[in-house]
Amino acid sequence: MIPRATLACLLLFVMTSFSLADDDAGWVSLFDGKSLDGWKASENKDSCKVEDGTIVVHGPRSHLFYVGDVNEGKFKNFEFKADVMTAPGSNSGIYFHTNYQETGWPNTGYEAQVNNTGADKSKTGGLYAVQVNTEEVAKDNEWFNYHIIVKDKHIVIKINGETISDYTEPDDLDRPTRQLSTGTFAFQAHDPNSKAAYKNIMVKVLP
Repeated sequence: MIPRATLACLLLFVMTSFSLADDDAGWVSLFDGKSLDGWKASENKDSCKVEDGTIVVHGPRSHLFYVGDVNEGKFKNFEFKADVMTAPGSNSGIYFHTNYQETGWPNTGYEAQVNNTGADKSKTGGLYAVQVNTEEVAKDNEWFNYHIIVKDKHIVIKINGETISDYTEPDDLDRPTRQLSTGTFAFQAHDPNSKAAYKNIMVKVLP
């Protein structure tokens, strides 16, 4: 007969293993670590490139949109994760629920801000122009984890596991841009003085 204490430990191990498996299940990579296959840059296309296994956005304004096959390139409810590193003074962003456009700042979807020490008061982890974070929550020249969760009208942004933004879009929202619908992701090259790198880019589609 197996002692009760041993059975309890075995049960805890099995439950923990299933929980970890559930957490890991469903994640799909959006970046092969070698090329921009599945991605399309807008204006100033040379501002978006692959360096040392990372996507780097550095140069005149450009946006790099995901146009690959995962979920046919359209996402409504999802979890998105990426490891991000910024150079000092940089300003970038991760767009979601957006759509490819050849020029200008994306006019659909939301921008999750990537800016640790740049001049803009809107800092990493905030929803640009919607729910602004003014506190520095990550450091330049260090990798940090960016986690975006969208479920129906609810948006949560976590940096290194800490919730920075928690926003519910109102039902009576009346603004032409920055609203939830469905769409893809994009990384922002803001200006020649800004440099940000992205790797381990993953998505989990939610019901």
